[in-house]
Amino acid sequence: MPVYIELNKSQDGGARPVKIYTADVDYKALAQLKNLSQLSIIHSHIAAMPDVHAGIGATVGSVIPTRGAIIPAAVGVDIGCGMNAVRLSLKSSQLPDNLKPLRLAIERAVPVGNASHKVISARHAASKELASGIDLLLEKHSKLNKMLRRPRETWLRQLGTLGSGNHFIELCIDQSKDVWVMLHSGSRGIGNAIGRFFIELARKDVARNQINLPDKDLSYFQEGSDHFYDYVEAVNWAQEYARVNRQEMLNLVLRSIQPFLPEFTLTCEAINCHHNYVQKEHHYGADVYVTRKGAISAREGQLGIIPGSMGAKSYIVRGKGNPESFCSCSHGAGRKMSRSAAVQRFSRQDLETQTRGVECRKDKGVLDEIPSAYKDIDQVMEHQSDLVEVVHQLKQVLCVKG
Repeated sequence: MPVYIELNKSQDGGARPVKIYTADVDYKALAQLKNLSQLSIIHSHIAAMPDVHAGIGATVGSVIPTRGAIIPAAVGVDIGCGMNAVRLSLKSSQLPDNLKPLRLAIERAVPVGNASHKVISARHAASKELASGIDLLLEKHSKLNKMLRRPRETWLRQLGTLGSGNHFIELCIDQSKDVWVMLHSGSRGIGNAIGRFFIELARKDVARNQINLPDKDLSYFQEGSDHFYDYVEAVNWAQEYARVNRQEMLNLVLRSIQPFLPEFTLTCEAINCHHNYVQKEHHYGADVYVTRKGAISAREGQLGIIPGSMGAKSYIVRGKGNPESFCSCSHGAGRKMSRSAAVQRFSRQDLETQTRGVECRKDKGVLDEIPSAYKDIDQVMEHQSDLVEVVHQLKQVLCVKG
């Protein structure tokens, strides 16, 4: 059943209400949400999803509607990070008993971690709209050229790459024994550079305008300022880059696993959803900028992807269009433990035990992604039953981590 906490219900001191879709929220996340609620630019209220946990600046799992302003640190540095999933015309019985060759084939096809493609493919070079966009950004903002070595070449070589951290590529089985490919990644190094560049500009703008904030990471651009429109232009480019990056990876994964499987087709259109992004929407009688930091859009009938940790379940969901969540839901299980704490607490043996039955790396390099570092995905789903309905339940059988 849904569980709710509401902060600032009486709006004391002018703070906007915060609706939290769980009772499982740590004190750092509560403090961040309280700070956020004090901003005069907040429209109506803030919604925090059941996977909520402390982030940098704004809380991960928060939905932030703002009037005439955008907070770059709330969007974050992994601009456009999100998910892709597609169902194949294969049953689980058609998968080989040994999935390691498939995992190694995917890892050869898709660079992971800090790696990039060594050769820029014709597909990459043909991305004319992306190319013209980055050329314009680099011309406008010369400092971006100094934040990455050869930035134009970087975005080309990183298109179709996974990255590190909690980014992943998986093969999953649903309740009907159908096989799915699911992946999670964002806008890579170029999106990170864009995010850091504009976060710093926002801090300088707020300082210059002598705006008092409870946290400098909540610095924002006001609509009408030069930097506001520059940021909107840049963030839209990075969000599109992230979408194309996932599409390219999906194509690479499908080609890499084909030799190991019976001939297959795609039985549904690929589901694609951002969960670190900002866009203009209409809520509670006003056109506002909605930032989803670790949350996905869940408009009525809209399909979305909510992954669990590796070794757990994931879900394909259909949105219910709940207005109180600004038509949003969680983006995953959500961390309950920091990466450093997970590495200190758990061993490689713990990782092997908790990922039993999943073909994946089981070395110390991915120990920070151990399932116990995350919240219980089933409980997260229970707490948002009035936000989404489950369409498919997936179980991972293969996972590639960055």
